[in-house]
Amino acid sequence: MPEFSYKARDTAGKSVLGQLTANDAGEAMQQLSARQLIPVQIQPVVKQTIPLLNFQQKVSSSQLVAFYSQLADLMTSGVPLLRSLRLIEDQASSPVLKSVVADIRDQVADGRRLAQAMARHPATFSNLVISLVEAGEEGSFLEDALKRLALFVQHQNELKGKVLGAMIYPLFVASFGSIIVGVMLVFFVPKFQPIFDRMAAERGLPWTTSTLMSLSDTLQAYWPLLLIGGALLLLAGSRAAKSERGRRLIDGVVIREWRLGPLKIGLSGIFRNLAISRFCRVLGTLLQNGVPMLRSITIARKASGNVILEEAIERSAEFVSSGKSLSGPLRQSGQFPADVVEMIAVAEEANQLERVLVEVSDQLERKVQSRLETLVHLMEPVMLLGLAAFVLFIVAALLLPILQSSSLV
Repeated sequence: MPEFSYKARDTAGKSVLGQLTANDAGEAMQQLSARQLIPVQIQPVVKQTIPLLNFQQKVSSSQLVAFYSQLADLMTSGVPLLRSLRLIEDQASSPVLKSVVADIRDQVADGRRLAQAMARHPATFSNLVISLVEAGEEGSFLEDALKRLALFVQHQNELKGKVLGAMIYPLFVASFGSIIVGVMLVFFVPKFQPIFDRMAAERGLPWTTSTLMSLSDTLQAYWPLLLIGGALLLLAGSRAAKSERGRRLIDGVVIREWRLGPLKIGLSGIFRNLAISRFCRVLGTLLQNGVPMLRSITIARKASGNVILEEAIERSAEFVSSGKSLSGPLRQSGQFPADVVEMIAVAEEANQLERVLVEVSDQLERKVQSRLETLVHLMEPVMLLGLAAFVLFIVAALLLPILQSSSLV
């Protein structure tokens, strides 16, 4: 029998964590209710995962979109789930996807639900995907949930592609500029070393020239250590970012509004709007499919991908469970823009929350795209000016001693 991990609250409001055994999430909720616990989050426990072909292989987002769409189309046409999985397995061009689908089919044949079978592959299916599929199974709208899941993943891929496309040119300028500066410091500047040594012995060198020569000497002497140190620093930073404390720190920084006088600076607005957009889209989609409000919020908060926002949404869900509106606690959290909260409040009064949430998501994504394009357009001249300034510094550092020597003559 499957095991579920849960987070609940007792009658005193104290948080309780634990695990229990049940046939499905509905039975797990009944067991918690019998213990006089209010469920906050219930997830299947992943006991094992089957190994894929190698650690470098994974199922791409486009393949997942095709998997969700095909499975939804087959089931909508009346094809049973097991037979649909068999057809998709036979047609899969990716060995990794074929292996994953085969295991899911075997698990479903053994009596497990689709969400439980998919939970065995956390490297392929995120918690959000599993929660959406589980909600579709509970609400008897699995086909529609899979269709909307395919649209959601496809939409996120398009947005991600736009972001990466906008960053290609700035990254190219930064990489190319770094290579030029490195080559000049390692191969070009040292050719002037004998001349500058004689000048330094006679009458000294300008501080710009001394700084440049010291930097060049350091790169020549310690470049292996600098490369190793940089790689170790990146590895340590990556591990720290994956820890709970590191993720909270990063998530708190990226959604904070940084200001320089009256101006907002940085990527905070972009990251925050992206996170809120994902939350609104998933919540609106679930509500449109008839999923209860509390259950929808529990699933949708995972879509934000930001720990700070997830906690704010979780606190809001506690107010909703007591019969209050969603907009009030969201406004009190201070993490949601005032215009977004106002639109949610008006939608609640008009009983059109599910439709407005999707519209809010569209508006936020358009705002993200516009702000990202503006930021990229500003980054291009700034990076070019920075590169030109550093090259000018190198040229000035090399020419100043020669000009001073000529003036003395």
